[in-house]
Amino acid sequence: MSNRNVPGSEANDPHRLCVGIFDVDGVLLASPHERAWREALGGLAEGARFTTSVYQSHVAGRPRLDGALAALLALGVSDAEQHAAAYAMRKQRRLEALIDEGAVNTFPDALRFVHAVRGLGWPIAAASSSKNANDMMRRIRLDDDHSLLDVFNANVCGRELRHGKPNPEIYLLAAAELSAAPANCLVVEDAPAGIEAARAGGMAALGVARLDDSEMLLAAGAHLVVTSLDQIDINELVRGHLRRRLP
Repeated sequence: MSNRNVPGSEANDPHRLCVGIFDVDGVLLASPHERAWREALGGLAEGARFTTSVYQSHVAGRPRLDGALAALLALGVSDAEQHAAAYAMRKQRRLEALIDEGAVNTFPDALRFVHAVRGLGWPIAAASSSKNANDMMRRIRLDDDHSLLDVFNANVCGRELRHGKPNPEIYLLAAAELSAAPANCLVVEDAPAGIEAARAGGMAALGVARLDDSEMLLAAGAHLVVTSLDQIDINELVRGHLRRRLP
């Protein structure tokens, strides 16, 4: 767990945290995105070269075509621009097959954190660049027979936007749909591009390092990095403070 100048303010401070915005893949859901990208490479590059580091650094959080091109460039594929669209399409077909096979699960700590934040009265939004996020969240059924998607007050996943992460457009849209000021928003992210987007939008950035990538998230500007959302002190969030729980 790592942090830097973690936001924290009093009840009358305009920067008090009281709104939650959540990325989906890697934060709420353990999805087969990385696997689909790797398996879709075909003969363009060896799948073993598409490591978790490549995925997190160049693909995670970005729009599909942007991620495809960035991955191919990172892997040194010749004429990457010519191959990117077809690669993105193969990845999408593979991902849909994996989703149909049931290869999507929730992170239990994320569900606990979402319910805890809702219990504080915070409005919350789901905000993923992925056009698959809505389908995946609908497939996750909760104990009260609602889907995970039903939990959120706003949903901007998969919207057609002018700019993808690390541009803050998706997070600013989520804040607007919740009628919230950016300074009041806590963004929960697992990818460097998403952390950069949150910071560019003037929001607090909480990094979730599920892949041993704490340093990468800190380098992107995360205010606080944890390996599990159970490490967040909910009692401090009541006061608008982002803090980790004491051991």
